[in-house]
Amino acid sequence: MDISNWEKAGQYITIENHAIFVMDSGSTKDTIVILHGYPTSSYDYKAVLPLLVPHFRVVIHDHLGFGLSDKPTDYSYSLMEQADRALLIWQKLGIKQAHLLAHDYGTSIATELIARRNFGFEAVKLESLTLCNGSVHIELAKLRLIQKLLRNRWIGPIIAQLSSKRIFRKNMRQLWFDKSKLSEAEVDSMWELLTMKGGKKALPRITQYLRERELFWHRWVGALKKSNLKSNILWGNNDPITGGDIAKLHHEEMPGSTLRILDKIGHYPMIEEPGRWATELLDLLKT
Repeated sequence: MDISNWEKAGQYITIENHAIFVMDSGSTKDTIVILHGYPTSSYDYKAVLPLLVPHFRVVIHDHLGFGLSDKPTDYSYSLMEQADRALLIWQKLGIKQAHLLAHDYGTSIATELIARRNFGFEAVKLESLTLCNGSVHIELAKLRLIQKLLRNRWIGPIIAQLSSKRIFRKNMRQLWFDKSKLSEAEVDSMWELLTMKGGKKALPRITQYLRERELFWHRWVGALKKSNLKSNILWGNNDPITGGDIAKLHHEEMPGSTLRILDKIGHYPMIEEPGRWATELLDLLKT
């Protein structure tokens, strides 16, 4: 499915005068809500969506600043506000309870929701949490040079404007175990979704999330340690940023969690091995 058809299959929800793209598929009573990663979008899940919707209603939105959603330049892009926005979207869609899955950037939004749940605030009842290849343990993540440059408040805007699809392709390919599985068409789509609607200008602000991961480390890592929510860790083992060692640490720290490590898969398992990833996820949620 190309970007145009993906957009036609979804919808836009307006929150605070900003349009948020949402893909809401499936009609079963059991729901999965998905928080996608950086710097991509809900489009990452196009191949796994047909495998999940026979079993679940699946809701994925593009975070503000990502994909088909608006990308304002006068916005903080705090992960706290992204968490607020996710809850508002789910409430507008009438979701009362759901399984939560988060990848990469989305894992910090998820852990903020878990922190609130631990305090007794649960606007949408969570039935389970599944974490997938994220750097909540920011001190262990092997950040790429481009991430470090974009995080710099002075250099970041310059780097963003100078960035090109060639540089993006080179950095993205490093995240795949089997680089042949990242097609040129996939790179083209990722780049188009990243740069549309002034995406280059928003990117340095969005990348400040890495600072929030340091600032709120005790709140978010602590939330996982204290949570009594049924939790799963579904992880591509050969991820050069957040490898299987981080998955194992999460498993040790999260009481009663279930660990599934996928060998010979990199940072984007839902794209690199969609069938295998979806099968493992469904098994975890049905267990």
